[in-house]
Amino acid sequence: MPTLHELLADDRAHVVDGAMGTMLYSKGAFLNVCYDELCLKQPDLVREVHRAYVKAGAELIETNTFGANPRKLSQYGLAADTLMINRAAALLAREGAGHRAAVVGAIGPLGIRIEPFGETGVDEAEEAFALQVAGLLEGGVDGFILETFSDVTEIGAAVRAIQASSDLPIIAQMTIGTDGRTAYGTAPHIFGPELEAMGVHAIGINCSVGPQGVLEAIEQLATVTDLPLTAQPNAGLPRDVGDRKMYMASPEYMASYARRIVEAGARFVGGCCGTTPDHIKAITGYVQSVAPRHHTVITTAEHRVVGTEPVPLADRSKFGNKLAAGQPITTVEIVPPKGVDPSRMFEQCRALKAAGVDAVNVPDGPRAQSRMGALLSSLMIEHEVGLETVTHYCCRDRNLLGMLSDLLGAAASGLRNLLIITGDPPKMGPYPEATAVFDIDSIGLTNLVSRLNRGLDPGANPIGDPTRFVIGVGVNPAAVDLDRELSRFAWKVDAGAEFAVTQPVFDIAQLDAFLSRVEGFRIPIIAGIWPLVSLRNAEFLANEVPGVDVPPVVLDRMRRASEQGKEPALAAGVQIAREMLAAVRERVQGVQVSAPLGRVTVALEVLET
Repeated sequence: MPTLHELLADDRAHVVDGAMGTMLYSKGAFLNVCYDELCLKQPDLVREVHRAYVKAGAELIETNTFGANPRKLSQYGLAADTLMINRAAALLAREGAGHRAAVVGAIGPLGIRIEPFGETGVDEAEEAFALQVAGLLEGGVDGFILETFSDVTEIGAAVRAIQASSDLPIIAQMTIGTDGRTAYGTAPHIFGPELEAMGVHAIGINCSVGPQGVLEAIEQLATVTDLPLTAQPNAGLPRDVGDRKMYMASPEYMASYARRIVEAGARFVGGCCGTTPDHIKAITGYVQSVAPRHHTVITTAEHRVVGTEPVPLADRSKFGNKLAAGQPITTVEIVPPKGVDPSRMFEQCRALKAAGVDAVNVPDGPRAQSRMGALLSSLMIEHEVGLETVTHYCCRDRNLLGMLSDLLGAAASGLRNLLIITGDPPKMGPYPEATAVFDIDSIGLTNLVSRLNRGLDPGANPIGDPTRFVIGVGVNPAAVDLDRELSRFAWKVDAGAEFAVTQPVFDIAQLDAFLSRVEGFRIPIIAGIWPLVSLRNAEFLANEVPGVDVPPVVLDRMRRASEQGKEPALAAGVQIAREMLAAVRERVQGVQVSAPLGRVTVALEVLET
């Protein structure tokens, strides 16, 4: 029986197996079951698939464990069975391989975003992969194959998890789209050297697109690494046939491309989604007649792109200049219109400009309300009124690609100041059935914008001139779980945040407690000030707006004032806001005064101290 070490060392081309899920489905497994668990529940079925691929000519077969990590298994209530499932899968693959093929433990991504674009830490990812690695080692694999990864950081976590427990060979495979790049926009000639630097033994492409796209990727990889290359394309792009997705590439077509892929430099070829033992048998016949081309590694500076230094904060905008200089800042928050007429918004902004405020804050669908978009509203304000904006930008409505497109357009249009927030869930608004995206959260988006300011996209590809965003984030001194809020704030600062705006402040002691705990990593803080207009407004904020804390003493003041009428209540709300404004001025660099219910005159009245 050949070992993976031997296959890697002999300079010959070898055949890997094909799709497991496709075969299990064709043999009657339902789509809604956990295919990894079939190693325990229907071992004969899994073993039969392995044997079919070995009979077809596969010299390297993968365990049925692509999704057998605790994160994915938890969706089926099987996280506690991670070790057992992986061990059983490795033993089944061993039985199926007999003495004719080597066995590699298959490990796929966790199915979640990890830092810097998600909440899960790299160390947590390593722990999850380590549990899967332990089970595969117990089952006796010859090595590991990491497949269908889009994120170089995540595959790095998987590599380290393996290396911490074993010195067995590692094959690291990324997946790409029809544009030839990963979902993060990283091209093969960029991620190839990064994978090699991790200490893996072979690198390649799997799943992704059909064989033509994989061939082009292998041609790129062959110019930047001399490690053995691997390729396992899908059987073409899937087509909708009735209510099913069908892969249409024939065994002969796949085999002809397998030969070209080997000629381009690949040492290991097989199949992924939609491929069967028939495809592998055809590939075996073609591959035996060719030898891998010896590829020449070409090193260029582009492979080591690290980005440029960001434009100095003081040079990005007037707002950024005041932040950098430590000068006091005054902004007012207004909401964009619900319709298509921006005239009232312009009128409000002209009044704010005349009053001398530094910028107007433009929220992005607050409380999941449908309003004119914050980006376009900000552009119109800056062009029509000549007042700088601080544009709120939330993660609720757009995926990573949409955010990147928006931000590049905003930068080209001249917008400079951003306040990055996760966003309120749709259930808070008038369209509770609307779908929320939350592809990344505010920490991930802060990382993304920070990279753009260094001239890099999420995949570390150069974008040309860097963007000039002043990066702000939200923070809540009154958070119920303050420890978690402080942790997230620290991560935002680490990701590149340059200022923070708080939720409305109604309790100075609460603000002081927060400020004392962030002293070591504090960035300029802008305190939120909300003038209450009535008892009903105060009660609404206290009970129905997440993240806002209105203390009982404030509610009591508004209650007593409201008993005297609307005007006394409004006067009391303005007075409370003025008291907060006077108190926070000594503690923070700036204030953001909200215009309650769109009443800019009330915000200006608060500022008339």
